[in-house]
Amino acid sequence: MTLKRPFYFIILTLLAACGLVTSPPSATPTLPAPNLVTSLPPNPEGTAGAFLKAWQERDYTGMYSLLTPLSQAAISQEDFVNHYKDATVQMTLSTLETSILQALQSELDAEVLFKATFHTALVGDLTREITMPLRFEKGRWGVSWDDGLLLPELRGGNSLFMDYKIPARANVYDRNGLAFAAQAEAVAIGIVPGQITDEDTLLRELSALTGRHPEVIKALYQNAQPDWYIQVGEASAEQVAERFNVLSTLGGLQLQTYSTRYYLNGPLGAPHAVGYVASIPAEALEFYQSLGYRGDEVVGQTGLELWGEQYLAGKRGGKLLVLTPGGQIATALAESEAAPSQAIYTTLDRDFQKQVVQALGDMTGAAVVLNLNTGEVLAFASSPPFDPNLFDYTNPNSATLGAVLSSPYQPLVNRVTQALYPPGSVFKVVNVAAGMMSGLFNRDTTYNCTGVWDELGPNFIKYDWTVSHDLPPHGEINLPEALIFSCNPYNYHIGLEVYNKEPEFLPKVARQFGLGAPTGIIGLSSDTNEEVGGLVPDDAWKQQNVGEPWSAGDSVNMAIGQGFLQVTPLQMANIYAAIGNGGTLYRPQLVSYIAAPGEAPVYEFKPEVIGQLPLTPEQLEVIREGLFGVVNNPRGTARQRFLGLQIPIYGKTGTAENTTGGKPHAWFAGYTQANRDDKPDIAIAVVLTSRGEGSEWAAPVFRRIVESYFFGRPATLYEWEAEIGLTATPSETPTETQPAPLETSTPTPR
Repeated sequence: MTLKRPFYFIILTLLAACGLVTSPPSATPTLPAPNLVTSLPPNPEGTAGAFLKAWQERDYTGMYSLLTPLSQAAISQEDFVNHYKDATVQMTLSTLETSILQALQSELDAEVLFKATFHTALVGDLTREITMPLRFEKGRWGVSWDDGLLLPELRGGNSLFMDYKIPARANVYDRNGLAFAAQAEAVAIGIVPGQITDEDTLLRELSALTGRHPEVIKALYQNAQPDWYIQVGEASAEQVAERFNVLSTLGGLQLQTYSTRYYLNGPLGAPHAVGYVASIPAEALEFYQSLGYRGDEVVGQTGLELWGEQYLAGKRGGKLLVLTPGGQIATALAESEAAPSQAIYTTLDRDFQKQVVQALGDMTGAAVVLNLNTGEVLAFASSPPFDPNLFDYTNPNSATLGAVLSSPYQPLVNRVTQALYPPGSVFKVVNVAAGMMSGLFNRDTTYNCTGVWDELGPNFIKYDWTVSHDLPPHGEINLPEALIFSCNPYNYHIGLEVYNKEPEFLPKVARQFGLGAPTGIIGLSSDTNEEVGGLVPDDAWKQQNVGEPWSAGDSVNMAIGQGFLQVTPLQMANIYAAIGNGGTLYRPQLVSYIAAPGEAPVYEFKPEVIGQLPLTPEQLEVIREGLFGVVNNPRGTARQRFLGLQIPIYGKTGTAENTTGGKPHAWFAGYTQANRDDKPDIAIAVVLTSRGEGSEWAAPVFRRIVESYFFGRPATLYEWEAEIGLTATPSETPTETQPAPLETSTPTPR
């Protein structure tokens, strides 16, 4: 204690001498706060969390940026990214979950323990607890990386390998068990014109193999050079074997065998309904690999092949192995078994489908046939068709695929569900329905159809089709006769009257009939727009797209299926099926059932109601009376086309103005009422693009389809045919080349 006082005195004396103290010190002196600098870096969990988040998002470049400089020097960014990508593929990783469990820090080094759960497509979940080392350098934490950070089993340069177990792709069948698509030995058929020795026998045999008319086959090579190889089509090896004794003697015939997913009947099958398979596109590779695909398989691209991929491809299995750097198996991490693929049995009839395709001939358009009372699709034809066998690059004939893809006729477009047309007069059933629903019209409401309509004044004069055909006007007619004679002025009048009562009444009724939205057909993928909904315009649509309000003129144009209205053939077939069955709108379906061999079906067809026509039975009968008269009344617009047919037909002709110029689109839609036990009644819609009058072109095709369905084969010639299946001027279907123009006869009423 005695030493402190002299020491304190000395300090004060020194401070005073230096001038640092100008006043006496307080009893409790205040010292300045010390400037402390910590030597510990920030928490490493932020960097660890960012690394794991980037991994979950498959941002491998972002992960690499978080490595220490030493780790980056040990592995390039490219190798790092490829390492993780390869592991993702081999693992069939779908998603990754991570969570930090613990973090330990010792000055500039840290360890973060995390849990990783790998959700894989093939072998289930893998869960690991992994320690992530980190190092604080140059002002940041970095991950000290090695192979074990991906999986502990990979430390030391090991790698992952998935030993896939892939079931064979299942077949697609028709309703009777006949194959549309199956794995088979196929034969590519071609001709070298200069080597032909017996042309008649050659053409006869090739016609039997391919289903093409001999004259159509001849037209393929008629203008070719003698040494050219001309692709004719494909056949199964079994079909060729049955005729090989004759085929082997024919000069000029080239037969080349290959193994493939073979589409029986090729373009005469149901290519737009069944679809086709092809290699996985590069842009979709990662997606399919995440589902457990190896990556070198073929997958469905369109139609049932796409829609039913999960069934047709089956459940893949596999064993996830760890390989040493020398390629030896170190261990197996997980394993799963494959499950058989499941075949799709369609609602289509293969033989009938072929005849419907042939009924369209070389005309561009579509025809669809529905079971009147269930929604089952019995035939589904878009013309020109395409040969799905050409998408197999091992097919020697696949060299012609480029011509198909670049064809101005766009054969890959599914005109049944993807092509939009103004419906023309086949829409008049909706307009007449709207008139009755408005309360302004009934069966006995008459109108004087003079041939000229001027109810909107001199600047909006419209004419009946009889004027351009130089025929007398219809005169005083009732509501069913507005359909029977397809009187435009009466329908204009209805369109105006319902507009005056409620401006958007007609568009509203059109939607109640199922227009303006996809039918939701079972068997086509909605994700890839294989069915479009069409367009029912109204005030909101017109304001947005045209910049004008909905007007009386719009309702008048829509009344006869023109203006902005756009529909698909399938929608019109569905409407006419509903009229025929009493008012029920069924969802169209292409699938009868799905099952693996010897197992119970995993899916079975059941009729599905999607709506009811907003009509009373009495109102519906007015429309049915009109449709029956179209075909059976002496003045009906389709009377001449159905003479002698012993099947009762209800239908409507349509001739829709072509908004792109050229000839109008020809329509005929209707249904049968045969009431036969062996053959359900059907509804059919036929449209022929830029062809002409509906009664002239579409009605004969409709009749041929009815004949094929009820009698097993067509019974009447088209006016333009020299014989069934052969136009007066033979031309190849536009699948490969442009068609020759067809001769037209004197137009008949719409």
